[in-house]
Amino acid sequence: MPLRLIFMGTPDFAVPTLLELAAHGHDIVAVYAREAKPAGRGMTLQDTPVAREAKRLGIPVLTPKTLRTPEAVAEFQAHDADAAVVVAYGMILPQAILDAPRLGCFNLHASLLPRWRGAAPINRAIMAGDSESGVMVMKMDAGLDTGDIAMAERLPITDAMTAADLHDALAPLGADLMVRAMAALARGGLQLARQGEQGVTYAAKIDKAEARIDWTQPARAVLRHIHGLSPFPGAWTEAVHDGETVRLKLLRCELASGSGAPGELLDDNLSVACGDGAIRLIVVQRAGKAPMTAVDFLRGAPLKPPLRLS
Repeated sequence: MPLRLIFMGTPDFAVPTLLELAAHGHDIVAVYAREAKPAGRGMTLQDTPVAREAKRLGIPVLTPKTLRTPEAVAEFQAHDADAAVVVAYGMILPQAILDAPRLGCFNLHASLLPRWRGAAPINRAIMAGDSESGVMVMKMDAGLDTGDIAMAERLPITDAMTAADLHDALAPLGADLMVRAMAALARGGLQLARQGEQGVTYAAKIDKAEARIDWTQPARAVLRHIHGLSPFPGAWTEAVHDGETVRLKLLRCELASGSGAPGELLDDNLSVACGDGAIRLIVVQRAGKAPMTAVDFLRGAPLKPPLRLS
């Protein structure tokens, strides 16, 4: 039996869930997304990915600045929804909104709760060296990702995965999970379990001040730092080449053999020594330039030992 749903989401990560719910026949009566923002060279207002898809599907889109006014709550209640589905919406829902749908509000979260509650679970899982991640459907309460868990799917994290890779793997996995959760909810069979108190961690929003690479760390920690911040904001380092300080974002790398002083370039293939072990750079980006492979980068900037990155 299809449900009458409100969908709340903003970025690319939320789009597969919106599309799958619509494809499975649910009546999505309204989509809530964050406001359009200026972007591009002309700084013209551009809809968020979810707003664009909703308009393409002919679903009404609302972009309120706040949900805390009586008018916003009344408008939300007027949709007369069975449930709300929330995926990376980007705004805290007040209790009056949480209470409005008949069956509740359900969030798709990109971590294995209670690990990595908060804003940046994908980045933090990679940066912390976690061996797995996943998605969970949670019935929302007033806390920060503290609600009861309905369903979960797990996914291994390899050292080769960047934040973009994990994002792209979790988004369709989460969409399928939410479709199954809403099907169970519709037939009255969705079971909830309280989150455990053990292993609670918080995925704080990424601060650009974290992005500079510390070459004194072990090679695997440096690799996970680089991959956890790729592509945004991008872990970075500096080198002095021909008297010029060059800033490089490092977007993809792999573990390599060799050792040396932290940050020391070990060969002509961009292998760099860490505090313990070494990594080899695979994709880099100079300021104002597009990302490029290390091979292409070296054609224009032949960096060789005894150069040192800092």
